[in-house]
Amino acid sequence: MLVQNSRFGFFFPAIQKRIPSNLSFSVASLAMDTASPSALFLCGKSSTETEIAKSLRINDVLNLPNGGKISTHLQSEINSSRFGEDAFNVQLFFNSLSTKRFGRFLIWSPLLPSTHDIVSHNFCELPVGAVCVADTQFKGRGRSKNAWESPRGCLMFSFTLQMDDGKIVPLVQYVVSLAVTEAIKDVYDRNGFPCIDVRIKWPNDLYLNGLKVGGILCTSTYKSKKFNVSSGIGLNVGNEKPTTCLNTVLKELYASSNEFRREDVMAAFFNKFEMMYDIFINQGESIFWCSLQCPGFQTLEELYYRTWLHSGQRVIVQEKNENKVVENVVTIQGLTASGYLLAIGDDNQMCELHPDGNSFDFFKGLVRRKLE
Repeated sequence: MLVQNSRFGFFFPAIQKRIPSNLSFSVASLAMDTASPSALFLCGKSSTETEIAKSLRINDVLNLPNGGKISTHLQSEINSSRFGEDAFNVQLFFNSLSTKRFGRFLIWSPLLPSTHDIVSHNFCELPVGAVCVADTQFKGRGRSKNAWESPRGCLMFSFTLQMDDGKIVPLVQYVVSLAVTEAIKDVYDRNGFPCIDVRIKWPNDLYLNGLKVGGILCTSTYKSKKFNVSSGIGLNVGNEKPTTCLNTVLKELYASSNEFRREDVMAAFFNKFEMMYDIFINQGESIFWCSLQCPGFQTLEELYYRTWLHSGQRVIVQEKNENKVVENVVTIQGLTASGYLLAIGDDNQMCELHPDGNSFDFFKGLVRRKLE
């Protein structure tokens, strides 16, 4: 029996475009009639995962929330001529994947309401580490129950992991964010591309040249003494609208036809994430705020702080003083044990910064809580 459902991340990737209530015909046709089933292709890197795929198809246990219809197929049934040359290349992804757990069982769909719905709704039917990736997504998860369209060229995927320690569950989104930035570095290093400096904006946005290019969403449920975590990533790889993307910036820096491929980036992500996640789980919460007591984790902590945008940033926070709202300026120092921002005021008082829950931009609605 599920006893907890918590959402500890917000997904605001720039890859997405909010769908207005009066849908244009192009978006409406994209979403299709809800009676049309979404096609899921079940794929495995090895014979072990391939057998899981066959079993899931035979037993027909996968489904969408609210009775949405799906049809399941095996990797051998993928017809590239039917879906186009720019469809996600499953074999290319598997060829670059070197993990032992994550990403080895893959669900690909040319068109889905939401990859996150697939993995979260079918969590107990899927092997831990399973990933769902779609070429187009028309009902992605957003803040305040917004519906989102994500066009082709975006890398949109969600995957599963399972955790024992609830105290560190909210922090896994930071490991995911860091693994994305490190994956991008790995791809451009291996291909001889110039540096593409993707940075982390707390808590879970990805920025490039001052523009948002991606975001992270993590949700969890508690069942049988385990936290079942579904993590979703959206990254602008080949779609230059509505902001920018990796390939647009690459072309500006490097006069070449070479491009980032979604398959390479996703495989590099799982290769990086599995290594970082193992460190995170073995050492837990100490990674992010106890490096002086745990010297072995300085590398990961320092890497995170080198990658985010906020060290030394001065921000305005609001506090209630009787019936008045008082604004104060504080300087960000890092993260607290609960995953919020650690800051220090001009009075040398350490504090923890929380979003007020009302502002779309977290840094326009921070609330200060003093730390004893």
